Amino acid sequence: MLPKLVRDKIPEIIFKDQKTPIYKQVEIGYYKKLVLEKMCEELLEFEEQPCLEEAADIYEVFLSILSAHDFKLEDVREKAFKKRNERGSFKNRIVLEKII
Repeated sequence: MLPKLVRDKIPEIIFKDQKTPIYKQVEIGYYKKLVLEKMCEELLEFEEQPCLEEAADIYEVFLSILSAHDFKLEDVREKAFKKRNERGSFKNRIVLEKII
């Protein structure tokens, strides 16, 4: 099994199942790489099975990404609001095919 970023309580859950997890806490640079990989994994799972549980996993990983980069959720919300006002959102499903 390759090293995999897991939720903080997973080792404890494994212990309760009478198994022994081998784990470590990684340095922040490597963690930033792993948490982005985790987001890709969660997005693929959501694509395969869109549901509230998978959406919650994406949200949790997103919060972890923000924390790893010392961003605050409120600051991200504010920036998104400004961009939405200036450039719009994605809800109209517009796909740019080319510019002539």
